[in-house]
Amino acid sequence: MKYKLFDEYITLQALLKEVGIIQSGGAIKSFLQKNKVYFNGELETRRGKKIHIGDIITLPNQKLEILLTVPNQEERAEHDKELLEKKRVASLVKEMNKDIKKAKSTTANLKANKYEKKALIRFPGL
Repeated sequence: MKYKLFDEYITLQALLKEVGIIQSGGAIKSFLQKNKVYFNGELETRRGKKIHIGDIITLPNQKLEILLTVPNQEERAEHDKELLEKKRVASLVKEMNKDIKKAKSTTANLKANKYEKKALIRFPGL
């Protein structure tokens, strides 16, 4: 299996998660205890091992070999486009959450003012 690496490196934990071998980052510890993982032919037990382009990860129990390759220009452009879209959506969500929070605080202030007990007017001499 070939994996396109768009960054300088990827950790073993992140690679196994992206490929779908493990479900979460926390599952890597038990996975490494139960399964053998080879990095360029040598047994690897570190979940944070940095893997670069050209490295080979072998999982004999799953009968899987992962080769990290360089993406071509078209793939890199598509990846950059996806990253920009992800960033744009994140900023939109952040702005929406900010507006919702502002609206909630304004509504809460209005309700608090409405239910406040107003002091009775006192007339002198009564």
